[in-house]
Amino acid sequence: MRTRHAFPVRRTGLGVLFLVLAQALAVPTAAHAHGDTVKVVITGQREGHLTTDITWENDGDAIEEAVAATVDATSPDGARALGPWKLVRDSGSRVGWSTAEVLPAGTWKVTVHVGFPSLGHAEREVSVPVVDPAPGTAPSGAPVSPAPGGSPAPSSVPSVAAPVQTPAQTPVQSPAPAASPAADSGDSTVWWTTAGVAVIAVAGAAVGLLLRRARARRR
Repeated sequence: MRTRHAFPVRRTGLGVLFLVLAQALAVPTAAHAHGDTVKVVITGQREGHLTTDITWENDGDAIEEAVAATVDATSPDGARALGPWKLVRDSGSRVGWSTAEVLPAGTWKVTVHVGFPSLGHAEREVSVPVVDPAPGTAPSGAPVSPAPGGSPAPSSVPSVAAPVQTPAQTPVQSPAPAASPAADSGDSTVWWTTAGVAVIAVAGAAVGLLLRRARARRR
């Protein structure tokens, strides 16, 4: 009985070994179909976000699995350095990858390193333009003109108080003008009237005295 089962057992063992070898050979064959390296193309920037296309080097197919890639950026003079930043897949794109971080305005030397699923590398100089403010947005500190038909905004300039006059600055009052000739003539008329009344009274008294003396003599 042992001799009868030996041959089938050996056949089964050979079959399993053949399947294992076939799978072991199939995995490297599928991996090497795309190549040993990935192709990285820095396409530019989008609102400061670095954009890239990452594909397989040999056939240009999109990489379906996750990609481990980092981005470093330096200024032309080497005074400023940013990164390393991680690349994330662009939504709706099979080959597009970009940074979540934003490059400041200026010119940057950008380097991309890919470590998985295969090695890849790319370098490029990228310029990020200065974004102008939206129309109607006044820069900080600039005066804002009032809207048509609206009341003007209150002025921020403090009002200047009227200067206080010191005793030295108080204007000197001019002397009263001299009496007019009309006033002088009125005073002289009053004086002459008073004098005339006195003369008439004196004359009346003298006439009365003479009349009394004449009557006395007749008696």
